[in-house]
Amino acid sequence: MRKLWLVLLSISLLVIVAPEAEAQMNRKSIKKNNKRIASYRGRKSSFGKEKRYNSVGLSVNAVNYYGDLAPRPQRVSTDISFTRPGFGLSFIHRFGPRYSLKGEFMYATIKGSDVDSADPGDLDNGIFRYQRNLSFRNRIKELSVVAVFDLFENQSTYISRVRWTPYAFLGIAGFHHNPQAQAPATDLNGNPLAQAGQWIDLRPLGTEGQNATLLDTDVNAGNKPYKQVQVAIPFGIGARFRLNEVMDLWADIGFRYTFTDYLDDVSQNYVDLGVFGNDELAKAMSYRTNELGAPTNANTYLARDGQTYTVQAGYGSEFPDNLRGSKSDRDIYMVTSIRLSIILGATFHKAKFR
Repeated sequence: MRKLWLVLLSISLLVIVAPEAEAQMNRKSIKKNNKRIASYRGRKSSFGKEKRYNSVGLSVNAVNYYGDLAPRPQRVSTDISFTRPGFGLSFIHRFGPRYSLKGEFMYATIKGSDVDSADPGDLDNGIFRYQRNLSFRNRIKELSVVAVFDLFENQSTYISRVRWTPYAFLGIAGFHHNPQAQAPATDLNGNPLAQAGQWIDLRPLGTEGQNATLLDTDVNAGNKPYKQVQVAIPFGIGARFRLNEVMDLWADIGFRYTFTDYLDDVSQNYVDLGVFGNDELAKAMSYRTNELGAPTNANTYLARDGQTYTVQAGYGSEFPDNLRGSKSDRDIYMVTSIRLSIILGATFHKAKFR
């Protein structure tokens, strides 16, 4: 009986003491956890950094020219048949949900020709441009930096960026250019030219009297050689499409507003052919109407070198109305681009086309 009483007493003590011990342990655990929570500062999130990433791109471009050798004098006149290819290599840094900075090197060619573009039946403007018979090509080497502004924000990381977004861009560019033209078969006297058919750099010839000593009364007085390194303002619009986790396709159309009127080597008036002295190539490249045949309205004059020249009236001689180009407008070229870009440092093997 005594043993039974001791067993019952032991069980009663366990029932009373065990809950109290458990409660004590729980209180200690809660205090410990509270201290941990109070002192926790959290890990530095890489989420913001993942929205700021770099990518490289390769573009194929179609390039068109607007200037004095366009089919018509309108600012947006161009000859689509003279569209020429260009290629670009770019580096893009994305700053956040909506903004990127793109640096790009582009190599491209622009081209124009009066006889191929102008309408000789247009008695207002086309006939003048056709009879002028100038032509050129110019190989452009451009380095640009533009800010790209997305319409749709990307608030997530590069992996879950938006499927597509329109964008606009604006920036600054520096470029090197070198207008050239093919030399005619003969000089103005009908003698064969040694350079016939060759592409000739036009700037060293000074086709509008840049290298000659002009009179103060000449229309082109003070005309100096133009610079081959120039500045342009690139601007335009486009759309970017997500191909997979690491690749984007860009399509945009942009313009380069330049601060030169000599992408085509044409800007001001004709000069007296005598200012070129004995440089028969410069004379032949400055005045090319004679290549179309005998003048229909001939003008014969005694030039400053003592020679007599017969030219089409309004072309090839010094006179305020004898326009070779229009110096009031600057030249422009348009670039239409398709660009494939790849995000750097991303895990490509997880990418799936969607």
